[in-house]
Amino acid sequence: MLECGPNLAQSCLLCHLPALAAENLTQCPTQSPLHSSSRLLLPLSRIIDGVTYPGNIKSKDEAQEQYRAAVGRGESAGLIKVTGRKTEQFQVSVNVAPAAKVTFELIYQELLRRHLGTYELLLKVQPQQLVKHLQMDIHIFEPQGISFLETESTFMTQELAESLTTSQNKTKAHIRFKPTLSQQQKSPDHEDTVLDGEFIIRYDVNRSASGGSIQIENGYFVHYFAPENLPTMPKNVIFVIDKSGSMSGRKIHQTREALIKILNDLNPKDQFNLIVFNEEATQWKPSLKQASAGNVKEATDYAASIHAQGGTNINKAVLMAVDLLDNSNRAELLPAGSVSLIILLTDGQPTSGETNPTVIQRNVKEAISSKYSLFCLGFGFDVDYAFLEKLALGNGGLARRIYKDSDSALQLQDFYQEVANPLLLAVAFEYPSHDVEVITQDSFRHHFKGSEMVVAGKLPDQGPDVLSAKVSGQMHLQNITFETKASVAQQEKEFHSPKYIFHNFMERLWAYMTIQQKLEQIVSASDAELEALKAQALELSLKYNFVTPLTSMVVTKPEGQDQFQVAEKPVENGESLGLAVETQDTVSKYITYVNVTKVGASRLSPGVGLKNVGARIFGQPALPRQPAPAGQPSFASLPALPGFPGPDHFPYGPGFGLHPSLNKLLSQHPSPPTTLAPLQAPTIILSLPGPSVDQLCIDMKPSERFMNLLTDADQGLTVTGQYDKQKAGFSSIKIIFRNPELLVHASPDYVVVIRNQKHTGYKWKQTVFSVFPDLKMTMDKRGLLLLKGPDKVTIGLLSRDSPQKGLLLFLNDTHHLSSNIDGELGQFYQDVLWEPPEGTDSNQRKLRVQGNHFLAIRELKLDYQQESPGTEISCWTVKI
Repeated sequence: MLECGPNLAQSCLLCHLPALAAENLTQCPTQSPLHSSSRLLLPLSRIIDGVTYPGNIKSKDEAQEQYRAAVGRGESAGLIKVTGRKTEQFQVSVNVAPAAKVTFELIYQELLRRHLGTYELLLKVQPQQLVKHLQMDIHIFEPQGISFLETESTFMTQELAESLTTSQNKTKAHIRFKPTLSQQQKSPDHEDTVLDGEFIIRYDVNRSASGGSIQIENGYFVHYFAPENLPTMPKNVIFVIDKSGSMSGRKIHQTREALIKILNDLNPKDQFNLIVFNEEATQWKPSLKQASAGNVKEATDYAASIHAQGGTNINKAVLMAVDLLDNSNRAELLPAGSVSLIILLTDGQPTSGETNPTVIQRNVKEAISSKYSLFCLGFGFDVDYAFLEKLALGNGGLARRIYKDSDSALQLQDFYQEVANPLLLAVAFEYPSHDVEVITQDSFRHHFKGSEMVVAGKLPDQGPDVLSAKVSGQMHLQNITFETKASVAQQEKEFHSPKYIFHNFMERLWAYMTIQQKLEQIVSASDAELEALKAQALELSLKYNFVTPLTSMVVTKPEGQDQFQVAEKPVENGESLGLAVETQDTVSKYITYVNVTKVGASRLSPGVGLKNVGARIFGQPALPRQPAPAGQPSFASLPALPGFPGPDHFPYGPGFGLHPSLNKLLSQHPSPPTTLAPLQAPTIILSLPGPSVDQLCIDMKPSERFMNLLTDADQGLTVTGQYDKQKAGFSSIKIIFRNPELLVHASPDYVVVIRNQKHTGYKWKQTVFSVFPDLKMTMDKRGLLLLKGPDKVTIGLLSRDSPQKGLLLFLNDTHHLSSNIDGELGQFYQDVLWEPPEGTDSNQRKLRVQGNHFLAIRELKLDYQQESPGTEISCWTVKI
């Protein structure tokens, strides 16, 4: 079960192991959307036959010494490790006595940051076998009120969707996933499970006019601040792009792709420039340029020509960017009230010019001198990420790793969106000095749209009846102040209510944030500050039992018993992030649940609940595999038709099968005539308006223009597309919804969904099941993407596997279209007049649409919406 309360994520991971005296390795993967440095582990405990053996937090040196001593005595011991971009996998090898049962329980907490206007919980669901009793519960509590709630899954099928329920009121939400054994099976005769992917929850909370809220419990408070409806400040941004030899191939291609899209997203009020570097550094222009359409076009042409070769001179490139801003500032070319940013993207270590990281950090910090902010993006795992992190944190920015995945370009675009809309500068939180005893960081260099600032603190023993707070900052050309008040008694009552899902979390959140900020300060601290910061972080880690890079966790039985474990919180090392368990025990090959996943995370925001994840999933041996029925012909065994692609080259790939009419023909005629031509799939299928069950099949005439296909102003829907004759379909389709705000951009290679400025990419035939407010988006293994909702027209897209690889488009539920429509397809849903057949041929008719005449011919076509081989339909075919 996962429970979410204001801003701190608490997750509970349970591994239940029955003992049948066999040896195996148990994997308990969990996931968190945050960098490992923001996650603090609580003690791991182990329950053996009902007796709990808790973990103890010790300093790293003390735990390591105890670990060595145990190894020297021949006792089993281990280490917790975590790897992967999104997954943390805890591996436990245990020795369990016959008929015994062992439960490993690991609880961890993290501050779930608001990212591009949403809080996101990403859960891995990978049991790797059928589970007899499987249930996942996510509870969210937000005192401010939940503004929206969305779910997404990469494994959900229509059958599994029946086991997913969501209930929500103003402040609480409950999501339950409880599939039956049969719903988990890929097919009735096989033991394989369809549960293998991610389950994601996204939501946000309501915001007050003051932009923040204060929550108080047991003498501690948390202040969340995320003002809305502020104008975006103009920015001066310099992109510093590594084009050294190590960036060659896919990296530089993805960088060019992302940079071109980012440049097109610049606000016309912004100023920008590009610096590309290898062993040398080159400016695109000698000065900053306004983001006019002409300048952006010239910059995108320049970005498209970037090629990778040579060494890596980071020092020269970044200092060139600083000089460019300094020169513009001296010439008074930087607009008053603007924000200046430097964004560095590199994939390697400095190899040319100045190569000493410490010297580079000193040079850059002295040059910037707190005037600008530096953001560092490390591409891949070869980069010296610790160096980039220190470089960014020392200059008012942050560092991010860009993973070398297929969506690297989208990762780059998402990062830019995080800093694309600065709202405030020099943000300061102020509380009456006699009302607050200690607080976490209370001043911030800038605030960007979609993010959130969080301050936690402790009240004195004789605290105030009402806690007041002021937040001040600089807007474009003016200062602004926000004021917030909270009744201590009212807050205490609300959070002491038995209906609240978590209690006593605010003190832990204060400690959590304080430790996290100390660890961040350590990254860029001087030698004189380092030891003091370490001592402070260690003291709090030991007091509140958190596993951090400074502490380790030891799990032991009482003295005289031989079980021993150590858990560590690792630091970023360029290859792996995080945490792991390894012991010398055994489990049965019939493990009840070998892949327990973290079923949530949580944030403590102006009213987000503590997310407490727990998974109690019990499984049994998988069903025996049943042999295929004797004599049943398979797809691959069917004879090939002369002139028709064989099974391995069928336009929709193996598994789609042949069209039913062809299968029937094959059974009757082993050697069919060569004149048989396969039925064609129309580019577009439209359901006709009115009571008619007929459909209109649209074949596009050759055209290279990007056309308006459908615009329904009342529904807030726009569909545009670019038809490609060579692809025999669309090369690009964009679907825009106004409510909810959503953009779907499909190409024959992938689908990109933009929601709340976040870019999410999907490959065709990847299982997708996303539920937005009043809209559902699904994609199945056939590659059929459907967008549908109550009172909305259903839009379907399909990427063909044929050599042409064009997109097909379908429209259903067209009775929901309003009369206020337009476009190449929209014209067929208003004022359509069918003229009577001419002569005796009833298979040809003319229809008149808004003064235009079209010839419609009754033809047989293939509809791939319902069945994988395609369904034969008779429709009126029109060319436009």
